[in-house]
Amino acid sequence: MDSFWVQSAIGAIKAIAFVYDIITLPVYLVLQKPWKRRQDSRRVKAKPINQKMLVDESKYAPDDIEAKIVRNDDNELTYRTTDPPRDVHVKMLQENIDTLEKVFNYVAKTYTSKRCLGTRQILSEEDEVQQNGRVFKKYNLGDYKWKTFTEAERTAANFGRGLRELGQKPRENIVIFAETRAEWMIAAHGCFKQAMPIVTVYATLGDDGVAHCITETEVTTVITSHDLLPKFKTLLDKCPLVKTIIYIEDQLQKTETTGFKEGVKILPFNQVVKTGQDSKFEHVPPKGDDIAIIMYTSGSTGTPKGVLLSHKNCIATMKGFVDMVPIYPDDVLIGFLPLAHVFELVAESVCLMTGVPIGYSTPLTLIDTSSKIKRGCKGDATVLKPTCMTSVPLILDRISKGINDKVNSGSAFKKSLFKFLYQYKVKWVQRGYKTPLIDKLVFKKVAKLMGGKVRIIMSGGAPLSADTHEQIKTCLCLELIQGYGLTETTSGATVMDYRDMTYGRTGGPLTVCDIRLVNWEEGNYRVTNKPYPQGEVLIGGECVSQGYYKLPGKTNEDFFEEDGQRWFKTGDIGEIQADGVLKIIDRKKDLVKLQAGEYVSLGKVESELKTCGIIENICVYGDPTKQYTVALVVPNQNHLEELAQKHGLGEKTFEELCSSPIIEKAILKEIAEHARKCKLQKYEVPAAITLCKEVWSPDMGLVTAAFKLKRKDIQDRYQHDINRMYAS
Repeated sequence: MDSFWVQSAIGAIKAIAFVYDIITLPVYLVLQKPWKRRQDSRRVKAKPINQKMLVDESKYAPDDIEAKIVRNDDNELTYRTTDPPRDVHVKMLQENIDTLEKVFNYVAKTYTSKRCLGTRQILSEEDEVQQNGRVFKKYNLGDYKWKTFTEAERTAANFGRGLRELGQKPRENIVIFAETRAEWMIAAHGCFKQAMPIVTVYATLGDDGVAHCITETEVTTVITSHDLLPKFKTLLDKCPLVKTIIYIEDQLQKTETTGFKEGVKILPFNQVVKTGQDSKFEHVPPKGDDIAIIMYTSGSTGTPKGVLLSHKNCIATMKGFVDMVPIYPDDVLIGFLPLAHVFELVAESVCLMTGVPIGYSTPLTLIDTSSKIKRGCKGDATVLKPTCMTSVPLILDRISKGINDKVNSGSAFKKSLFKFLYQYKVKWVQRGYKTPLIDKLVFKKVAKLMGGKVRIIMSGGAPLSADTHEQIKTCLCLELIQGYGLTETTSGATVMDYRDMTYGRTGGPLTVCDIRLVNWEEGNYRVTNKPYPQGEVLIGGECVSQGYYKLPGKTNEDFFEEDGQRWFKTGDIGEIQADGVLKIIDRKKDLVKLQAGEYVSLGKVESELKTCGIIENICVYGDPTKQYTVALVVPNQNHLEELAQKHGLGEKTFEELCSSPIIEKAILKEIAEHARKCKLQKYEVPAAITLCKEVWSPDMGLVTAAFKLKRKDIQDRYQHDINRMYAS
């Protein structure tokens, strides 16, 4: 009976919507010009370069040149953007800004008293009793406290001179091992002003990884934070060259500086700044080709590698980003991703260059319901009201699942209403229209989660599934721009046009680089494939790194020079569609050929299945001697408990549920249904699963600091379970 009334009510709403569409369509047609939006979305973003441009004709006889061109057409295809450089890019060229040091000097003169870097004030930390009687420590937070552009530049200059007073010399490496915050950025620019390369280390990296980064780069000085300083009580024994540790102070607690290795100086950040105020040391401006950053990759395939990024590399990607992303004078960025990740560092550098204030946050205080926010206190996003933010697919997938959980917990009517309104909006947006009434009545309430003013999110670091892309863009009423790049290309390669209305693609090439597809015969990916050329993605341009630190063999394997341009072999497989936009479809290392000859892209399958509510994390494994794949699944605890209630197992613990054959079978069924919705082939869907009782974290060594899977380590840990799944 309930179902009848729900369907009747939704039918009535559909009828009202139909009448509303007929009445308002002529008005929206005139005001919104949807045909123009469709044209902008479909416009060609990149074209193949005339292959003769790639050949130095003076080096070849005419016949050889023709042969070279034919080979290029059959084996490789190179694309270049159709877009010209825009205003900020041109301004950087006019002002001869070719180093990050020049960026900060320029913005300090241009934006002087404008807000630059903001830190939320912690008023107190208080005990809060939960409903179950447990006590958690929560923050009582105040407003943001800001440094102006002039103040931030002056503090950075003083910090750089303070380092010189401590004996640090220009062109000597220095490690920054700290969480994302204003002092991180100030310390980095202090180092740039003295031509000191910074070595960035993820705050979540395990002790062995941190020790490797510190010892390999032979640093004597480390910049860290109050929270991470205790790690050095054990780390210093593995890092004999370290003589000075500078820690960023905590707002509330006094830092304990005793019990460390004898002979190592432990100094507060503000003391170094104060020392620099009275210093006579001059600035030592770096050159464009000088190394700005040795950025360690998160190490998904083994030990983290140090990527050498010059000032010129960073400036090149910044120029590419400002050409693709519209920026306005009243924009505000909320910064919470790791600054040790090249994507966040370049995005924040673009904000500095364009005078956009950056307010810092953490995942623990980001929104009103974050775990460290005291009841009645507002999250950082609500207070800051940002207009721009960067994100990674992992966070966006969690937001997407949160929206689904909220909808599914409602009544049958609310679920049906949301589904209708969602599909209604998607339909009209695809036709080039906006839906202001539905946005105001329904979706703007969801958007308040992030302060209510976010207009653009930039996603990078991993592929974003088309479903998550569509849902975030629809429900949060914003532009979600996906980009593609690697640490080795300073995060530069492709970025979606903000007017592109499609999902699951990574955009056209930046104005500072070319994208090339090269045949990969083993996987049957060729530039002659129909309907679109496919192949391994190569990136060439000024954003491409000089190589890996102290790894000449690996550098020569992955990088090469051609006609004065540096290129990087990504190992990713892509296709370039008719409008010149790249879509990543595979990864060489993730491809498994099953016994019957079918190729399975493990990364693609995982990306699709991660959007299933029951899955917190998943690693798919394929044995080439078998006809099917299997999967190791970390289940979502809330969903698992709901599933247990349905099967009469509500009294069981999380660990007991993970071992239950009934639950395993039920989850396998959910995965199969979700895979059908995602249009996965039958042979791609795991035929057996094991439920893992531990949540995979960087500390366990099963995922990287950027939460990418370490396949080999996961396989080694769960080999017994993999054998059991195939045996059954």
